[in-house]
Amino acid sequence: MKFSTLALTASLAALTLAACGKAEAPEIKTTVDAPVMAKTMTVSIDDLLAAQPDEVKARYQYRHPKETLEFFGVKPGMTVAEVLPGKVWYSQFLLPIIGDEGTLIGVDYPVSMWGEFDFASDEFIAKKKDWPATWVKGVKEWRGENTADLAAFTFGARDTSMDGKVDAILFIRALHNLSRFNEKGGYLTQAFADSHALLKTGGTLGIIQHRAPESTSAEWAKGQNGYLKQSDLIRAAEAAGFSLEAKSEINANPKDVPSEANEDIVWRLPPSLATSAKDDELKAKMIAIGESDRMTLKFVKK
Repeated sequence: MKFSTLALTASLAALTLAACGKAEAPEIKTTVDAPVMAKTMTVSIDDLLAAQPDEVKARYQYRHPKETLEFFGVKPGMTVAEVLPGKVWYSQFLLPIIGDEGTLIGVDYPVSMWGEFDFASDEFIAKKKDWPATWVKGVKEWRGENTADLAAFTFGARDTSMDGKVDAILFIRALHNLSRFNEKGGYLTQAFADSHALLKTGGTLGIIQHRAPESTSAEWAKGQNGYLKQSDLIRAAEAAGFSLEAKSEINANPKDVPSEANEDIVWRLPPSLATSAKDDELKAKMIAIGESDRMTLKFVKK
């Protein structure tokens, strides 16, 4: 099998987010055995990563995709759900790894939660309502010869026919807004409840999240600044019925020590550099820090 997706130019800004409608669910393949793995893993993760454009490779030092996907146990033939899926990070890596016998599921925030953002115009919300179908169509346009099954839905409107059939669900820098608005709509609580229902027994809840210092206040580390406390996330996941299996520092960055007193936000750092557009000295300092300090947590459904 040749995967022409490897030849595509990856856009780091290509997050495909959107709507609340429900795409028709494919038949979910749940058996992963040696013959399937041999058949579908035609591209090694090393070759896959080596084939990416230079702008993608430049971020490996902070995102460690090989170590991350190995830590979460992503393998050929799996059914994997990605929350807020982008093209490169991580869908373009996941599809060749799970192979033709796998299933990739995109999951978005509820439309009602998108309405909490100041930038959410009526037009933006209208597009969100079509997101599941739009996301599946978009993946089909760039994935090349890969024929993995695809599905998409939003939290709070999951396809219950998939319950108990998902091997792994990945929240990669996707939890801070769910936490930020949890008091308004129970969004983080709902996301973890849906994830627990979707996963098979022994399935993986994988989390990478911008990490707040444990010394910061509960109010500052609620999510509006991009950061969450590791202890808070562990408690929330365990309250939802998950068991913490492993922690990793593969995505840690000790240079990133956000200050509550300075009202630091995660978007001050690369790639956003949101606070230093007109200040070259400050921008240089942010670039020297690099991308954010991130927790990497693996939970399982017992």
